[in-house]
Amino acid sequence: MIARVADHCFWLGRYLERVDSTARVLHVTLNLALDAELSPRQCWQPVIVVAGEREPFAKAHGEDAARDGELVQRYMTWDESNHASLVRSIAAARDNARAIREVVSLEVWETINELYLWVKSPAAAEEYAESRWSFYRSIRQRAELCRGLFQSSMLHDDPLDFIWLGAMLERTGQTARIVDVHHHAVSLLSSGSEVVETSLWLSLLRSCSGFEPFMKRHQGRVTGRAVAAFLLLEPSFPRSVRYSVGEARARLEAIRPPSHHDLPGGRALLRLGALDAWLHELTPETLHPLHDLATRIVNDTAEVCVEIGRELLGYQVS
Repeated sequence: MIARVADHCFWLGRYLERVDSTARVLHVTLNLALDAELSPRQCWQPVIVVAGEREPFAKAHGEDAARDGELVQRYMTWDESNHASLVRSIAAARDNARAIREVVSLEVWETINELYLWVKSPAAAEEYAESRWSFYRSIRQRAELCRGLFQSSMLHDDPLDFIWLGAMLERTGQTARIVDVHHHAVSLLSSGSEVVETSLWLSLLRSCSGFEPFMKRHQGRVTGRAVAAFLLLEPSFPRSVRYSVGEARARLEAIRPPSHHDLPGGRALLRLGALDAWLHELTPETLHPLHDLATRIVNDTAEVCVEIGRELLGYQVS
């Protein structure tokens, strides 16, 4: 498998996961803004921070613009200058899929292409204007359909391994950022805001589709420690950091078996294995300070992606 094809597969997985994650966060924040006793800035600024767009957004719209929920949603949905916006991520996923049409199945290509054509159509703009909730759900459902088609309509060989490797690494970073940002938002609440704090942690679970799984594991009061431990360490929840890192490691080992010392990818596998081992050592009692742990996860995941690019995808990294 040549590096160019592997690169497109890897980024196809990453961009589709990013589309799903962004739509989830916007969807949940929209509901949180209606239900919770939070200021508009407390609701909408985390959306920008999670996307890594705080500085570009402030430069384009001003430091106080994050209090404007409509502006944040337009920026994260339609802004072509924002590399993390839904339209840019969908277009990037389509471009990568189109470049490897001989690799992805017809069903996968048609689903991604239909999502791109729909989001560019007047029908999508109309749905966005009339029912924001329905708009975000439509994007999520199409992204989830495409992920299901990866599994059911493609050969389970190297291309799918690279697609899933990219998706799992993207999911790892997204989940860690969301946990970190919510933890920071809770720390800024005034004392006696237990109801608002619970709303924030519940919104975090819903943004990761983790509300029902969490309740099956933890019956009773929702606490920040329990939610953070679930989203970071729960081995059987497919959107947790520990599960995602384990899946990414399995995919990378399928691409580059540990026993094949002469193959490239050894440093990436060592870094990912170290992150996986560290996560297995953590317990709910040792998740402190949470910000430092989440930052380490994000940084280690980024370093793994750099090593994958250098060793397997042909990037020239100085």
